[in-house]
Amino acid sequence: MKYLVYSHNGGAPQAGVLVNDHVISIAGCGYSSLLPVIAEGPAAKATIERHLAAHPGGIPLADVKLHAPIPNPPKLFMIGLNYRDHAIESGMAIPTTPTVFSKFNNSIIGPGDTVVLPKATAQPDYEAEFAFVIGKTAKHVKGADWKEYVFGYTVINDVSARDLQLATPQWLMGKSCDTFCPMGPVLVTADEIADPHNLQIKLTLSGEVLQDSNTKELIFDIPALIEHITQVITLEPGDIISTGTPPGVGFARKPPRYLREGDHCIVSVEGIGELHNPITVEA
Repeated sequence: MKYLVYSHNGGAPQAGVLVNDHVISIAGCGYSSLLPVIAEGPAAKATIERHLAAHPGGIPLADVKLHAPIPNPPKLFMIGLNYRDHAIESGMAIPTTPTVFSKFNNSIIGPGDTVVLPKATAQPDYEAEFAFVIGKTAKHVKGADWKEYVFGYTVINDVSARDLQLATPQWLMGKSCDTFCPMGPVLVTADEIADPHNLQIKLTLSGEVLQDSNTKELIFDIPALIEHITQVITLEPGDIISTGTPPGVGFARKPPRYLREGDHCIVSVEGIGELHNPITVEA
């Protein structure tokens, strides 16, 4: 199932399901957002399937405005240096332990929303990422059991202000700028992705493909990340873990290619879709 959050004709955002390029609201069966859908798991799915059978049709996808599928996750984890070639191009050692950091929810925007580059940075960068969403409470999980805890998958652009990020050992300021976490276009349930560790991931910036890789190149895969994090942190339904970016980021290019006014960024992950965002500079 492909879940999304959308608005129509200027109305308030609501949760829905994408079926044959049409959007069907699930507000009528009691779900105004996706967090309760995730938390209720199979019970919610059964309710929604009955609702979809009774309410076929829907609104054409082209007629709605999409929003981030989970605009306020309980926790948003990011994984750094998780593609071997990206660690090398960044001039950093191949990690032997996952590099885990966070972004704040103020950074989350939806498909089509504008990334606003703050005047405080001269080195704004892009990062195509594949993310997974936790479906049930998880603590001390063994990697072999990872499938029990993954609800689904989405796409993230981990926009980064490199000069702010690298000014100190802590990356938070350079990662959590307003609008620096585009997310979407949909949240695809785990059963729709046969193998999340074999998906093409690509970033196109103003018509030029700058990142093109596959999730099979991850250093730490989903089982390893869940096992590592849940040793010390309890994961909750709706928590998001973004798995890192492949090589080709702007600051590692020669010469560097930073984001600039008028750019248009597209992040795509096989089986999920394309996340489009225009770029502008803070007034």
